[in-house]
Amino acid sequence: MIHELLPSWVSAAEAFGDPPEARLHPAEEAVVARAVPSRRREFTTVRHCAARALAGIGVPYRPLLPGERGAPRWPDGVVGAMTHCRGYRAAVVARGAEGAALGVDAEPDEPLPRGVLAAVSLPRERDRIAGLASRRPGPHWDRLLFSAKESVYKAWFPLTGRPLDFSDAELWFDPWRGAFRAELLVPETSFGGRELRVLEGRWAARDGLLVTVLALAQSDRAISRASSAREFTPNLL
Repeated sequence: MIHELLPSWVSAAEAFGDPPEARLHPAEEAVVARAVPSRRREFTTVRHCAARALAGIGVPYRPLLPGERGAPRWPDGVVGAMTHCRGYRAAVVARGAEGAALGVDAEPDEPLPRGVLAAVSLPRERDRIAGLASRRPGPHWDRLLFSAKESVYKAWFPLTGRPLDFSDAELWFDPWRGAFRAELLVPETSFGGRELRVLEGRWAARDGLLVTVLALAQSDRAISRASSAREFTPNLL
């Protein structure tokens, strides 16, 4: 499912269950030693996926321990992201020479719990997804919005070292091409001489799952501060 959303320079692995061969390094075991069984399973399998994805770019696996704000500490010269939800785990990685940042998130294709949408979205976004729900029924657009913002954050934080609130990014969806764009609303969006005002990602909905990904290549051209996601295509809603 995830492979169709990614460019060729990204290696990915996914699992729709918890394979018995998945194992943790002792240092990883210590992180979840007191966790409930379901948490241990997802923690183990997503690292099993990470090992497979790293093998795809020829990088040996080493223990992936949580770093600042829980972000995994990837091997030197590697960018990556992981996600897990009920019935699904995935990891995406790339060599730093090719990829600047990666974000991925998976969610069950179900409505957000009551009250969550207001906490994670802007009024303009709520208006847009209400319109999407009436014009293109299918995925739960509120949950998809949440997932896309999670992917944006997972790409943004390791790249910049700065947190990003849900209200700091405004999203538009292309419901026909499976794409989304996020306009960052924070004062400073430059990093390493690049302007990151607008980030582009992709999404898929299938078999009760929603998956969003964001892959920022080192070769991507900077996007002007004056640009807005509204200017790209009339298909973005």
